[in-house]
Amino acid sequence: MNKLNRVQIKIETDFITLGQFLKFADIIDSGFLAKPFLSEHTIIVNGENENRRGKKLHEGDLIDIDNSMFFEITK
Repeated sequence: MNKLNRVQIKIETDFITLGQFLKFADIIDSGFLAKPFLSEHTIIVNGENENRRGKKLHEGDLIDIDNSMFFEITK
């Protein structure tokens, strides 16, 4: 994962779901769009393919979207 282009997403709770993350990071406009987005794009969380909008993301998790957008969850 490209560390130079990684965007840090700060959360104040113990976790955020993947669907919430997509909206919070301004990748989608509405939570309603999470499921279609996940079915059309390759999402890698900590090196594993992920397509569940309810997947819990915690501090330190790394997210790669289509090998072009890179994020890290921070507190």
